[in-house]
Amino acid sequence: MNYEQMNNNKVYVYGEIVSNAEFSHEVYGEGFYNMTIKIERLSSQCDFIPITISERILREEGLKVGDMVALKGQFRSYNKQIDGKSKLALTIFVREIVPKIENYPTNVIELAGYICKEPIYRTTPFNREICDVLIAVNRAYNKSDYIPCIAWGRNARFVKSINVGEKVVLQGRIQSREYQKKIDDYTVENKIAYEISISKIALNSNNSEVNEDNVFVS
Repeated sequence: MNYEQMNNNKVYVYGEIVSNAEFSHEVYGEGFYNMTIKIERLSSQCDFIPITISERILREEGLKVGDMVALKGQFRSYNKQIDGKSKLALTIFVREIVPKIENYPTNVIELAGYICKEPIYRTTPFNREICDVLIAVNRAYNKSDYIPCIAWGRNARFVKSINVGEKVVLQGRIQSREYQKKIDDYTVENKIAYEISISKIALNSNNSEVNEDNVFVS
């Protein structure tokens, strides 16, 4: 992965491990495992975010349920087969465990990518403006991560006017959101969606990566 691809997608989170490691897949003989991290919001609510971590880091850190941990990585997407259908799944791919950064937000993501679907703008019954947008972020080996994002207020008004194919840089936090999906007239299934709640967003006409003047610089 080249320097720009490393800096297109940067995550820092701090929270509590709340699930045991479950084997996910193997790449070139190295095993990767899924866990869940609970991250508190300022509102005292919590986000429960899936993470994918290598057996090497697990072995070195000895992570277990109940551990408080700070980590850096990337927010990645992949297609998961569920009941014969392909579904977009999202996870934090852990690159390293780091010391907690004091007086810093516990959940920060920065992305540089391309608008790949027409933004969907709407207002709530309380007249709050919302805009959903899907961002394609380049990764190594001609792959891309497709990250759903949500903007509010004036950010929503800005996002709705961006054309498909334009490059943006944004900062926000990863959030989990519970919702109900109606299966049939008698069945409702509880689901969890993961998305980026955008706090800052701008067009990136110079085609550079996200701002380096921040905590993510190695």
